[in-house]
Amino acid sequence: MLCLTYCFLSLGKTMILEIDLFSSSSLNFSMMFIFDKISISFSMVVTLISGSVFLFAYKYMEEDPFSGRFIWILLSFVISMNLLIFSGSIFFLLLGWDGLGITSFALIIYYESKESQMAGFQTLMINRLGDVIIVLTMFLFLIEGQFTFLSMSNSMFYGSSIILMLCCAALTKSAQFPFSSWLPAAMAAPTPVSALVHSSTLVTAGIFLIIRLSYNLPLQESICVILLLCGSVTCLLGGWAATFENDIKKIIALSTLSQLGVMVFSLGMNFPALSLFHLYTHALFKALLFLAAGHILMVTFGSQDIRMMGGVGVLMPFTCVMFNISSLCLIGAPFMSAFYSKHMILEKMFMTSTNFISVFIMMIATFMTAKYVSRTLKAVSWDKSGTYLLSSYSGIYTSLPVMILAVGAISGGKFILSLDISNLEFGFLPSSKSLIINLVTISGVYMGLIENNLKKNTYSLSTLFFLTPLIYGSTKSFSVMMSKIKTLDQGWIEPYFLIKNKIYWMGSNLSKSGNWPNTRILISTSFMIFFLLNGTLFSN
Repeated sequence: MLCLTYCFLSLGKTMILEIDLFSSSSLNFSMMFIFDKISISFSMVVTLISGSVFLFAYKYMEEDPFSGRFIWILLSFVISMNLLIFSGSIFFLLLGWDGLGITSFALIIYYESKESQMAGFQTLMINRLGDVIIVLTMFLFLIEGQFTFLSMSNSMFYGSSIILMLCCAALTKSAQFPFSSWLPAAMAAPTPVSALVHSSTLVTAGIFLIIRLSYNLPLQESICVILLLCGSVTCLLGGWAATFENDIKKIIALSTLSQLGVMVFSLGMNFPALSLFHLYTHALFKALLFLAAGHILMVTFGSQDIRMMGGVGVLMPFTCVMFNISSLCLIGAPFMSAFYSKHMILEKMFMTSTNFISVFIMMIATFMTAKYVSRTLKAVSWDKSGTYLLSSYSGIYTSLPVMILAVGAISGGKFILSLDISNLEFGFLPSSKSLIINLVTISGVYMGLIENNLKKNTYSLSTLFFLTPLIYGSTKSFSVMMSKIKTLDQGWIEPYFLIKNKIYWMGSNLSKSGNWPNTRILISTSFMIFFLLNGTLFSN
């Protein structure tokens, strides 16, 4: 794939393979494959990460009696992603899109526990919303008389409606606000699955679809405002929730949510090449971060609490160095691969006519990202030794994938820039605005380092501001909190239990009639509409 990428970049050509299925009333129904520098290079990144994850999964799942079945499902997951990458028509897009949904559901519920089944159902239902929207666009394609992406133009009568609906479908697959709750829930899957889902496959499918549309024709201003607000709020939501988490896999999942918000924000500023560049760099260092975390989990009896991982830095220096490298890429540290993409996106934010609300939210999100990264590094790498750590294990199946991805995390940004000059962007900023970006990042790192006692995780942040569906039985949380108060007489709490049972009965009947959408989704949607209205008023 690397050789093919170099050939397509040097020649500057695009190959299109169209297969006619049938025709009816002078309308051709066909499947189209697109081979250009975007699809070939993205497939190169996907196959590189997939190969590394497969090597790691061979060791990670060796004690599982059904490891062969797991590998086959994982392979079908990667094949579905490659089908989506090379798709050029709506039929071929649906083939890869639905393949990702089905295989991701099978991988998330692999352990067959109650938590994994609930997480898989939640992921399937939210992604099904995007599937329904894409199916509805087929009627508009039918009116226009074509089903391909390359022939779309602004002269199309329903072109703007098609692009708006495809962008909304992409937001569900990429876990943007208000569809963000399924991404942390997908952590119920095995660690190799998480490394693929959060780096280059499932969550990047929606981003890649918007990038493909943006290369054909520029997005409208109304769509850009939606992308700006959704991207900035998602970035803030992931970074803020990660500062109060102790589960290492959930912290990494929320960091993925934050970085996806940065990519959507870049698309909202009409920089698809820069968003694709950050997509490549993020895929490389996020896969490295998950594999390093999986290696840590192998020696900690599966404990995912960062407060119990203090001795990892002494026991596993190589893995700890890889974890540090990938964590520094999250904040865009200099001379790392993400520095060339994320820092440029923040600089472009001050250079374009972006609304003030989105810029303000992105700066707070940047502060939160630096804070939770430094806090996690302090707990894992520099804290005192833990109480129960197994002896360190290192072998070819765990060390080789980590070393391959480490090269990409360190030098991937510079390599991609030298390989394709179209990713090169220039920024001219006053020293004051450039200083703001650096000060926000440095202050976030400082706040994460000086924080000693972590406050208890609040319910609003653990549910991503009540985006988690009602089916999780969240009415029990207040009962647990009230039961811990010993000074209250039991008779004081009896009216509360009567009201709570009535609410729970009403919620159960509502969930029987249809679990989706529920009250919290309506509240979250109203919250998003409020932000969009404010963003439209303040946009230039």
